[in-house]
Amino acid sequence: MPTTTDYLVIGAGPAGLQLGYFLDRAGRDYLVVEAGPSAGSFFAGFPRHRQLISINKPHTGIDDPEFNLRMDWNSLLSDDDELLFTKYTPRYFPAADDMVRYLGDYATKLGLNIRYDSRVTEVRKRETFEVVDQNGEVYRAPVLVVATGPAKPYLPDIPGIELAEPYTTVSVDPQDFVDQRVLILGKGNSAFETADNLVETAAVIHVAGPNSVRLAWQTHFVGHLRAVNNNFLDSYQLKSQNAILDGHVLRIREEGDGFVASVSFSRADGVVKDIPYDRVIACTGFRLDTSIFAEECRPELVIKDRFPAQTSEWQSTNVPGMYFAGTMMQVRDFKKSTSGFIHGFRYTVKALHRILERKVEGREWPYVPLAADAKALSDAIIARVNRSSALWQQFGKLGDLISVKGRDAAYFEEVPVDYAHDSQFADEYFTITLEYGPDHDKVDPFDINARRISPDNPHKAYDAAYLHPAVRHFQRGALLAEHHIAENLENDWTSEDNHRKPLTDFLADRLSQTVLTVAP
Repeated sequence: MPTTTDYLVIGAGPAGLQLGYFLDRAGRDYLVVEAGPSAGSFFAGFPRHRQLISINKPHTGIDDPEFNLRMDWNSLLSDDDELLFTKYTPRYFPAADDMVRYLGDYATKLGLNIRYDSRVTEVRKRETFEVVDQNGEVYRAPVLVVATGPAKPYLPDIPGIELAEPYTTVSVDPQDFVDQRVLILGKGNSAFETADNLVETAAVIHVAGPNSVRLAWQTHFVGHLRAVNNNFLDSYQLKSQNAILDGHVLRIREEGDGFVASVSFSRADGVVKDIPYDRVIACTGFRLDTSIFAEECRPELVIKDRFPAQTSEWQSTNVPGMYFAGTMMQVRDFKKSTSGFIHGFRYTVKALHRILERKVEGREWPYVPLAADAKALSDAIIARVNRSSALWQQFGKLGDLISVKGRDAAYFEEVPVDYAHDSQFADEYFTITLEYGPDHDKVDPFDINARRISPDNPHKAYDAAYLHPAVRHFQRGALLAEHHIAENLENDWTSEDNHRKPLTDFLADRLSQTVLTVAP
């Protein structure tokens, strides 16, 4: 007999576990199916060189669990204080094996309903979704959440790309590359992680891609090249037989015992040069494996067919009832925020659960009632922006929302901003986000002369380049006004003159002008 449930989640990685936790605590009928023998099996093999680049900071000097999650990029959300990743290792960049151990404990200690060794081989849709595993077991549910991540290697359309060794299987033993010339395709962290591993043994290493290297410290996107992986840049600039190639690899062909790559150089007017190599490694990322989906429920893909297209509810744009959780949520903020990483999607998964509760179960988003008074709203906003981890991590994408109706207001936490507008969440409302300035990725963050304002200057807060709070007033989705709170070196937005009073004045002005406010 088929197994029936209200919510079926595919994948017991961090996202599947996080959603399972919220479904479990809400008392919902759910099941998580996992291909591997235990939770978080992806981390048993990745990253290949076994060091995470998600920071782990047990010592912040601050006794506030919510604030401390800003510096803890690996913990999932739960009601168990012992299930914090910071209790598993003191290392700032922890080992992947610690993540495997943590996720296993999270699943077990919280008693989540997971069926292991159930690799999904087919997803079809009749009146409800029908999911089949490798054992022939059938699972049925009206709501399907795919939390597998983009697990299939993405290979660019280069003639001869099949000659490259994929990141997923290439040897991680540097002794296998002694005195070899190596070409690495890709300019992300996996490429530089691989290059750094080979610096001591390979004769020549070239890292190639069509675009220039983007550095996380400048773009504020943590998926761009991180400092922990950029030692290779040093060896390139100091002329140590290594190089970064900005250009298109046009083709790869075998020649003798090695290979020749034809590279069109972007910075040399497209000049093409044939370069010999002993090995070619493809570190070009991953994509969603769509082979399991039947034709009637195959999700539409975007971004070079790597990710499923999604609405602001993280629902498939063409398959109603199919949602996505985890790294695939990054479609909504691709290379702009943190939805592709645990410290980001733990909050978007929480928001997804609240969306499902609202849409399927008829339960409203939790809120705190307040008076529609400028000082009361200002105090609530200042309290949140000074400690919220969700707004800090999901800058510009998740926001608190204050709905106003007459003399009453309601404070909703961690609402996806796009969803708030699309779903007619409220008629009259303010959104509160943390965000960088519009040109923050175009200036040298270490050049003091590049800063366009003085910190804590309320008169120039709109031009703040660094992370700062922004409050916007909307009426039925239309932007009426916005206010930026001045940036502060230590992100302390409590100054009466620089932060509180300008915000209170803005709110008082907006509340006095709204057509929905009842006159006293």
